[in-house]
Amino acid sequence: MVTKWVIIALVVFLILIVLIPGVILFRLYRRDTQQKQHAVLQNYPVLGRVRYILEKIGPELRQYLFLNDQEGKPFNRDQFEFVVKAGKYNSSIMSYGSERNFADDGFYLTNSMFPALDDELRIGKTPAIKTRTYEIDQENLFKRKEKSKETEINPSYLADEDNVILGFHTARQPFYLKGLIGQSAMSYGSLGENAITALSEGLGIAGGSWMNTGEGSVSPYHLKGDTDLIMQISPGLFGVRDKAGNFSWEAFRKQSEVEQVKAFELKLAQGAKTKGGHVNGEKVTEEIARIRHVEPGQDIDSPNRFPGISSPEELLFFLDQLRDVSGKPIGIKIVVGDEQQVDSLVSKMADSGIVPDFVTIDGSEGGTGASFYALAESVGLPAFSALPLVDEALKRYGLRDNLKIIASGKLMTPDKIAIALCLGADLINIARGFMISTGCIMAQVCHTNTCPVGVATTDQHLQQGLVVDEKKYRVANYLTVLRQDLFDLAAVAGLDSPTKFNRDHLVYRSAFRQFSQEQV
Repeated sequence: MVTKWVIIALVVFLILIVLIPGVILFRLYRRDTQQKQHAVLQNYPVLGRVRYILEKIGPELRQYLFLNDQEGKPFNRDQFEFVVKAGKYNSSIMSYGSERNFADDGFYLTNSMFPALDDELRIGKTPAIKTRTYEIDQENLFKRKEKSKETEINPSYLADEDNVILGFHTARQPFYLKGLIGQSAMSYGSLGENAITALSEGLGIAGGSWMNTGEGSVSPYHLKGDTDLIMQISPGLFGVRDKAGNFSWEAFRKQSEVEQVKAFELKLAQGAKTKGGHVNGEKVTEEIARIRHVEPGQDIDSPNRFPGISSPEELLFFLDQLRDVSGKPIGIKIVVGDEQQVDSLVSKMADSGIVPDFVTIDGSEGGTGASFYALAESVGLPAFSALPLVDEALKRYGLRDNLKIIASGKLMTPDKIAIALCLGADLINIARGFMISTGCIMAQVCHTNTCPVGVATTDQHLQQGLVVDEKKYRVANYLTVLRQDLFDLAAVAGLDSPTKFNRDHLVYRSAFRQFSQEQV
């Protein structure tokens, strides 16, 4: 028999589930009708707020529910999953077939009727890489059972005779590379110490690679792993400046004496922010300020260009001085705007006899932690358009054999890497692919210091979720999968090494003409 207390409890419960939402809705109604900022809330109180909620979670809804596997930006789900699976399972195998729309315009790699056999490839297989990978024991909708295990994998190095050398003819200490793929510029400060450490140690495990420090100078976390560094010097002169912000030869000499620093890169521009770099003051900790030689807690901005350098002649003279003092290869990083500017720069190289050891070409589709909409959307040429311009200009002036071209800009899958090599690149830089291998979920809040997975943040609490001893192996595995897949693509093209890709191995297919039924 139902007691009166049960009835009272039910009545109270019913009152609460009606009263509490009613009170909340009434307060929202009053606040929305009284505010003057949003017209939609004035005219449609409460309901208008639902619109703002849906707008806020719209990116997540599109990414996970509504976009197909080929539609996401800046990277689609297929590309994202490639990086994740390569890092976790050391595999790039897929099932059933491609989802690419083969009716669209696009590049295609050629295949040979008589491809190279495995034993014909000039590939370095020793020493084996000791890493960790996962195996799936069981997987269904609500449960996944998998285990991590130690394993040894093929490093897929270049053969000794195919090593790429920076500064072979010019630097007292040339930089020898056993792989074609390295990490693009990412500074400590833009990324947290756990992310930088995982990248450094992961690249060190894989070997045959390099790590560009970004414009934030060399941090202790870049030095954690046994990997080679290219130190980037931006117009902000971080790490090589005095207290007044001027270039310091003493500070530069100290950086050049760091054993792991194998080369320097002068950053003229970055694809997504040709205006110069920016770091919010809340990310500039005491440690970051000490490393960069700036004041803690204050916003950091790099100028558009190096103070005192406004012409190709002045740039090349400064570069030559740096190379003489350091004895190490010196390169430049540019965003190509038009053919005339490229020709002007290369012609001055030929006239002066001062040639950089490498040129990094960053496409306008490249990524960044913080930029402005107009710069990221509309300034500079994409990598696949810029590469041929620089390659052809260097050949025109007889300088192509004097330096190496490093390409960057959304080149995080082996097919895109091979296309870049065909278009003139000698080496490849990847940033966001390596970020994804450390756990990045493309939340696109890099500039807010609130990265939910602890990658692009210096927040200590958020960084706790990024476990270095887990992610470093994913970095190593991702890189080795890229290198192995690159050798596989070379073999299919009839080549024994990916260093031999050229434009003969690339076709651009225009979309076929659509015929009407009457024409057919």
